[in-house]
Amino acid sequence: METATDPNMAGPSALSVYALRLGPGEEILSCLVRFVEQKKLKAPFVITCVGSVTKATLRLANATALNTNEVVHLNENCEIVSLVGTLNEEAHLHICLADKDGKTIGGHVLGNLEVFTTAEIVIGEGDHVCFTRKMDDRTGFPELVVSSRSLQI
Repeated sequence: METATDPNMAGPSALSVYALRLGPGEEILSCLVRFVEQKKLKAPFVITCVGSVTKATLRLANATALNTNEVVHLNENCEIVSLVGTLNEEAHLHICLADKDGKTIGGHVLGNLEVFTTAEIVIGEGDHVCFTRKMDDRTGFPELVVSSRSLQI
């Protein structure tokens, strides 16, 4: 059940939508972080993204807080099949990429997402909620905390 003090949920919330297009050579993660900072967004998330990249650095599913070496570095042209996640401090994004043969790979975005031709990104923001992160001893990672913006100082 949702309560005002439940760190895992808040809402409902109205939605604001932003769209941007990144061009060749731009790095997606850093551009998104900069966009969020410039717009002062409090509860941003990726609604959709299409485009392509020339490289990417991803952490794979087997990684833990103590074993973060499950990382893959891609250096080839790939289509962005999906990009999802939250964009608050310590953004948490997952991506699925398809290579020239249609083979896909996905994982947690660590960065180095260099645009090949374009990245068309639609960002949403919950107008009445706020996203922050707090270290979770159970997972060893900073996890999402959702709160009502009316409770924020």
